[in-house]
Amino acid sequence: MAERRADAQRNRTAVLQAAQEAVERDGAAALRVGAVAAAAGVGPGTVYRAFGSKRGLLLALVDERERRLQERVLRGRPPLGPGAPAAERLVAFVDALHRLTAEQREVLVAADEGAPTSRYLTGAHAAWRQHVAVLLAELHPDADAGVLAELVLAPLTAALHVHLLDERAVPAARVRAELLRLARLVAAPGP
Repeated sequence: MAERRADAQRNRTAVLQAAQEAVERDGAAALRVGAVAAAAGVGPGTVYRAFGSKRGLLLALVDERERRLQERVLRGRPPLGPGAPAAERLVAFVDALHRLTAEQREVLVAADEGAPTSRYLTGAHAAWRQHVAVLLAELHPDADAGVLAELVLAPLTAALHVHLLDERAVPAARVRAELLRLARLVAAPGP
């Protein structure tokens, strides 16, 4: 049994490495499960058993980065981690999630191809929504923190980042500055 688990972990690592190399070489939209399986030295069934679909494989490429961000939110240093006022934490989180999304936008958009709202059903999005809702409930006790959290997260979608950074060629520094301005407005005490 332990040998089977070790084989499965080796296969998973090989598949993720082959997928990352394929994305870097050809782009996320061009990723093909069969080609990734061949490059990893496994059959396509191994990829589908481990990741479920091309979408699952693409999301797995982003998963480790999302886990690191979640760890920093839960146990990291302020202002992203505990110990800072809610307003500072909100701005720091928006900045961190923007950086992650901007860096991984191509993979995230390709993962959402054909199912543009599927990202809202991921565990990562649920964690981000909960974190932002807790901060917003503290900042604006009279607001519907769950709805407001979704609205705060809306500009942090990969599709919007592709549109602004790639299609409109807005400089990344400008996008970041305006997102932080928006976060500070939301974080400001209400009337």
